[in-house]
Amino acid sequence: MNNQYFLRNLIAKPEFGPFVLLALEIAIFTAINPNFLSPQNISNTLAFTVELGLIALAMTLLMTAGEFDLSVGSVFGFAPVLMWTLFNSEIMPLGLAFFVALLVASLIGMANAWFVARLKIPSFLVTLGMLLVVRGTALFVTDGFPQRTWSAGGSFLADILVGSFNIGPFRIYMSLFWFVLAVLVLGYVLNRTKAGNWIQAAGGNPGAARARGVGVEKTKVALFMLSATLAGFSGIISSIRTSAANPNSGTGYELEVIAMVVIGGTALTGGRGTIIGTVLGIFILRTMRNGIIMVGVPGLAYNIFIGAIILGMMALHSWLERRHQAGT
Repeated sequence: MNNQYFLRNLIAKPEFGPFVLLALEIAIFTAINPNFLSPQNISNTLAFTVELGLIALAMTLLMTAGEFDLSVGSVFGFAPVLMWTLFNSEIMPLGLAFFVALLVASLIGMANAWFVARLKIPSFLVTLGMLLVVRGTALFVTDGFPQRTWSAGGSFLADILVGSFNIGPFRIYMSLFWFVLAVLVLGYVLNRTKAGNWIQAAGGNPGAARARGVGVEKTKVALFMLSATLAGFSGIISSIRTSAANPNSGTGYELEVIAMVVIGGTALTGGRGTIIGTVLGIFILRTMRNGIIMVGVPGLAYNIFIGAIILGMMALHSWLERRHQAGT
């Protein structure tokens, strides 16, 4: 009886479905192409996965609070463009330009929050408008051309953000440690702190949360700022790793990030979020993108698979939720 109860509760967890799907993906791709689990392929996959993953972690908290941020992809491209423009123009040293770019990114998040919290405009519309404003600014400032990034090589900032080293046959970038740190901190905040309770209450029933003294607006302001800041941080990491700061970088990332969060089990309607589920969702999509190429499927078919995964996982989450409610 205890084993059946444990198994039923395990299956009901939102992370169970994503875990099974990720395991199946790895098994199928490895069976078709054994090089899928080669050290070089794992190293390359991790390098890009964690950059997009940082944005998804912040989006998890924001969606748990019942909001969206469609501007993260444009901030991903804008922050490194701003940093390298300031540095290449000799306006300020690279380290100071880095902090200024992050500050501007956080101000973009604050602007999003002001429209949502003060003017009561849906976050979908606000951040869609901000996406266009920020992307347009990046293109206008650069005339659509990438910025030089070659001077970052060997600098202290580059070593701290994306310095690489080998562990056995694996090449590990410092960005992986930033990602792990974000997972630990944000997971603790969401599940173990008063702030986490506020985030879930703000998304679950904001009216009742306000009546109980929860600072719903303040919580959402902080989350919008966190989302934009991590998007800018991720863009800067990517620009140093790839030696390219393109104003078009991050196009479409906002939808892929939301897909990662939703596949991981965070509720679209707010009130329930899972950092571990998002980590699984991140690796599901990144594994899918990498795997279909390695097994010979055209990369242009990626969106077909992603759409199918989203629909399938939503159906699974809905079914598990109904079973769980029926069991209680």
